[in-house]
Amino acid sequence: MSKSGDRKSIFITGAASGMGKATADLFAEKGWFVGATDVNEAGLQALESEIGADNCFISTLDVTDGDAFASVLEAFAKDTGGTLDLLFNNAGIGAGGFFDEMTFDEVMAVVNVNFVGVMRGIHLAYPLLKATPNSLCFTTSSSSATYGMPGIAVYSATKHAVKGLTEALSIEFARHGVRAADVLPGLIDTPILPEGTQDGAPTEGMFRLMPASSVADSVWDAYHTPEKLHWYVPEEIGDLDKAAGNTPELVREQIKSTGPLAAVIREMEEKAAAAQ
Repeated sequence: MSKSGDRKSIFITGAASGMGKATADLFAEKGWFVGATDVNEAGLQALESEIGADNCFISTLDVTDGDAFASVLEAFAKDTGGTLDLLFNNAGIGAGGFFDEMTFDEVMAVVNVNFVGVMRGIHLAYPLLKATPNSLCFTTSSSSATYGMPGIAVYSATKHAVKGLTEALSIEFARHGVRAADVLPGLIDTPILPEGTQDGAPTEGMFRLMPASSVADSVWDAYHTPEKLHWYVPEEIGDLDKAAGNTPELVREQIKSTGPLAAVIREMEEKAAAAQ
């Protein structure tokens, strides 16, 4: 008898805090068996204490370590009888700054976690998804996947890549009954935000500060809504996605002048000019 019994299961990367933890909490509350992984061991132990050891599998995991990822998934599969209903590729890191001022090691660190780590997780978990009826491969993209965002160019590029990969896999995986979808969050109250961001965050509009639970709700809804591909949090982010596709030049000018990062960009430019 597997540890999960006859419960559905979800495997989450980046589960120790923020959107991953909110999702783990919600699915545990709904009676699912939760696989929770993260580099933050203390956070995982706190999660286990909160939802109960019988209701979860926890393991530290660096998604850039392929051998470790394979081992963790193998151990998780023993607890579920070789099945997986929902893979939530959520682990991610952010690095801000002008692209030309980042070291290439900083660039590749973001790429390796946010995109290569996602691809590795999907590739390794696919046999489990394939073995499970109505399974879902779900990934955290970003509102920055609607238009390339200055100041977080590499992060934005990885999230564009995640979005494109999801679209392609939603067609490819259908031949085995596996679904694929993603979530494109705007400004979410999580530890990935720079310190102090929450204090001056908008309270309305598409880039208003949203709780991590709003993303968890989207993960839950995505599993129960087979036809939907992209989940926007809040929904207005979808309007930006449409506008960026139809009139990218106009969106570019709006971001430069009045977008949510305009003030940050101006400050960066002023500091760079003062340093010269």
